[in-house]
Amino acid sequence: MATFIAEVRDNRGKASKQKVEATSIEMARAQLQNQYASVGKIDKAMSLDLSGLGEKFTSVTVKDKAIFSRQFAVMVNAGVAIVRCLGILSDQCPNPKLKKAVTVISGEVQQGTTLSDAMRKHPDCFDNLYISMVEAGEVGGVLDEVLNRLAKLLEDMARLQNQIKSAMSYPMVVGSFAVIVFLAMTMFLIPIFAGIFQEIGGELPALTAFMLWLSGILRSWKALIPVGVIAAVVILFKQYYKTPVGRLQIDGFMLKMPLFGDLNEKSAVARFCRIFGTLTRSGVPLLNSLDIVKNTAGNQVIANAVEGAKQDIQQGGMISIAIQKENVFPPLAIQMISVGEETGELDSMLMKVADFYEDEVEQTVKALTSIMEPIMIIVLGGMVGTILISMYLPMFKVFEKLG
Repeated sequence: MATFIAEVRDNRGKASKQKVEATSIEMARAQLQNQYASVGKIDKAMSLDLSGLGEKFTSVTVKDKAIFSRQFAVMVNAGVAIVRCLGILSDQCPNPKLKKAVTVISGEVQQGTTLSDAMRKHPDCFDNLYISMVEAGEVGGVLDEVLNRLAKLLEDMARLQNQIKSAMSYPMVVGSFAVIVFLAMTMFLIPIFAGIFQEIGGELPALTAFMLWLSGILRSWKALIPVGVIAAVVILFKQYYKTPVGRLQIDGFMLKMPLFGDLNEKSAVARFCRIFGTLTRSGVPLLNSLDIVKNTAGNQVIANAVEGAKQDIQQGGMISIAIQKENVFPPLAIQMISVGEETGELDSMLMKVADFYEDEVEQTVKALTSIMEPIMIIVLGGMVGTILISMYLPMFKVFEKLG
């Protein structure tokens, strides 16, 4: 795909030059005609373009897709043609990667490609979940409804992610601050007292001697050794996580770990039910829905459970019984899914389960925050207090001798 520079004019007659990514000049002209009143000369860009670097380092977030879906649904529901909708969305999209993808999709749709097939060529922007729902909306003639459901789904997922991040961010921020304060005091404050201790003479307390030794280590090249060890551990951890066994073990631990295990489990159940319910409500076939849910689970243990349930369902089993065999989901969620199957309201029940566990996640985040606040304050006070005590212990000995 090449880059072209085109001379265009908007509805007010204002002239400008625009860049467009397309396979040919004709495709570039077709894309620009959806966005501008007139398109003039188009030339292929030959010079080195560094503006695309921002696009390469930009990712399309859940929030970006949620806003795109909501705006797209409103325009489609209002009767605006899909090609025109895509042109408007491309023109005002703030994310450069999504903007480029929507521009290319607009041109391909104008050439006769279906919207889902055009989106399928941009996996960095639109995953299988998004494409499958759009395809179901196109087949059923309810694209506006599906886009609204997609927007609601993505907004709920974004809110869930933000809740989990808020629970994780507080201990990380306070912990990082505590480490910085500890290192700063050890490297810059303790050496000041070291000279005083040499003048006083005598044997130093064990804690003071240890802190002086640690200060000397941190101010020498030997401080690079623990940094290198930590970097090596992080790299090895990431490499191990990429292996099937490592991913399964680490994801299993994430569901059982102290404090945060319950939060991770509830968020995984809420995500599963929200995505599965939205897919089934939008008309995506059951087995296809399970494949999509498995690939978007975000946890290998959950993904394996979904795969096992899918095999049982293929043989005629019920969803609730198949999920129960995997011993991953809470009994309450399984019972509510079972009731949904029996009453023929599986999609509605899945949504209710998702609502329930999303509320549980919110309450768990609040509880974790209230627990972590005093713990982090104690840790921070303990680190600073250890340094201060180690510095004043020799002073106390001097005062005892003088007394």
